[in-house]
Amino acid sequence: MDTHAADELRRLDTSGLLALFTTLEAPTIAEIDGEYTAALLAQPNLFAVVTGKVSVENPLGPWLCKAFRPVDENSGRGYNTFGEFGQVRQRYPMRTLLAPSRYDGAPAYTLVYRAYTSLCGSINMVDEVRRAAPGIYLGMGTWGFTDAQRRVARPFLLTGPVGPYRGDIGVARPAFTPGPRELPGPTEPR
Repeated sequence: MDTHAADELRRLDTSGLLALFTTLEAPTIAEIDGEYTAALLAQPNLFAVVTGKVSVENPLGPWLCKAFRPVDENSGRGYNTFGEFGQVRQRYPMRTLLAPSRYDGAPAYTLVYRAYTSLCGSINMVDEVRRAAPGIYLGMGTWGFTDAQRRVARPFLLTGPVGPYRGDIGVARPAFTPGPRELPGPTEPR
């Protein structure tokens, strides 16, 4: 793993991270397998900083990892892990697939939370991930109830894998198919 690449990502502001993201390639479904240490990077505004601190940097339940497993060559499953009273808890299941990025239309490893019943699914969370270096991945998280809210990129860093996938969780939404809310493609012309 190239720790220099991770350090460089930590130094960039949100606009720099987004500009870099559009130059990176998506990992394959098969490449992303196991648990990856997760951390927020520079956030775009005060609201994102505060919601990030409360939701994933909370010392009472810190965000530890995102985890993934391929299901087939086109899709996978995943979850997030959080620390809780000395235990690791799996939360917020997602479906993974390669889809056009909302930022540039090029492929991104995409995490669709609405495929499962959870808080993240209810707020229309979708993450996009691209490879910054071997074992280093730059993610752009989005959530919200309007198109404008879902365009605000909330950057994060994944490194690993650091452990095995713990097992599937969650209740799938019956007959769910991702639509333009989850997979809007680019929001601006290339």
